[in-house]
Amino acid sequence: MAGDGTAGFLPGFKNFATQAIHTGQEPEQWTSMAVVPPISLSTTFKQYAPGEHAGYDYSRSGNPTRNCLEKAAAALDGGKYCLAYASGLAATVNIAHLLKAGDEIICTSDVYGGTNRYFRRIAAQVGLKISFVDCAKLECLEAAITSDTKLVWIETPTNPTLTVIDIQGCADIVHRRGDILLAVDNTFMSAYFQRPLALGADICMCSATKYMNGHTDVIMGLVSVNRDDLHERLRFLQNSLGAVPSPFDCFLCNRGLKTLHLRMKQHFSNGMAVAQFLESDPRVEKVVFPGLPSHPQHELMKRQCSGCPGMITFYIKGNLEHAKIFLKSLKLFVLAESLGGYESLAEHPAIMTHASVPVEDRELLGISDTLIRLSIGLEDEDDIIEDLLQALQAAHPDLEVRN
Repeated sequence: MAGDGTAGFLPGFKNFATQAIHTGQEPEQWTSMAVVPPISLSTTFKQYAPGEHAGYDYSRSGNPTRNCLEKAAAALDGGKYCLAYASGLAATVNIAHLLKAGDEIICTSDVYGGTNRYFRRIAAQVGLKISFVDCAKLECLEAAITSDTKLVWIETPTNPTLTVIDIQGCADIVHRRGDILLAVDNTFMSAYFQRPLALGADICMCSATKYMNGHTDVIMGLVSVNRDDLHERLRFLQNSLGAVPSPFDCFLCNRGLKTLHLRMKQHFSNGMAVAQFLESDPRVEKVVFPGLPSHPQHELMKRQCSGCPGMITFYIKGNLEHAKIFLKSLKLFVLAESLGGYESLAEHPAIMTHASVPVEDRELLGISDTLIRLSIGLEDEDDIIEDLLQALQAAHPDLEVRN
């Protein structure tokens, strides 16, 4: 069926960059033989006779531009199917609709604030049971599963404390306990550095707003699966709930995928340089970056990932005022929410992205007043570090600045 997102590796070509550039992009699918997939803006499509059409009838149900994106993204995730949504949270809502009232979702305790808010304040109000569990401790996950558990939701690394969770370990526990789905939010790693489906996850979800698109100009969610039955249910929900992305956004995200492999390599390189710099600075209490040997799950990260994105969390010495001065003093970094674009961003999770998480939960998770999250962009490494250095000096002028 046209528009179903079915994908497979190009014959003879198994490498990531080749798949990103060519899968779903065949010029032969267009009468114009366009090398770059066109933006199909039409909301409706002519039918030969009632119920007889060329694969598309209404753009919510399927769109040629979206189909190109879904095929490419499925290949990169190592999935058979991919579905695109109007946002990462729209993707989350669609996944939750696989369940019914009385079913339980176990969500890892350290999770994106919007996911926490949706599960706790919305899903829980319509009959779903929600349990927040430290899934980095596999024994805690196993102990939490009940006969009502139908979905386990993890993200790894977690947002914002960058805890790495054992995807294969979670999958083994979940799948031997019955008909339970394991969904992995892969936003931070992207398809380039981590493939949850290959590690046993049933659903790979990401906010494509971030690294997958990579240009801070699209709001979108992507969901990849391998199971035919799961794809059919999600495709029905995608159409029925209607939270689909526009053709133009699909065009932009599809374009962003073409440079994903190049961008992620540079994000990793810049991120490692910044993490090492921060770890050696006397104004910094602690640095959390899975690529550093000091990270508690560093070895796990190396086993299940091929690299790290540009996400760094660190605790500045002092108090909230020191954190605010640091953030206000940045020049190259932009003080803004979101992440994964080509530009460097900085934010204060307790006040910004995770303000909706209850204070007592934030304290347990370590989301303190001195916690700062950085999204390291693609600027020159020396300029990034110089900006961080001058901001740290502004926050702590009493400490000597290194040469």
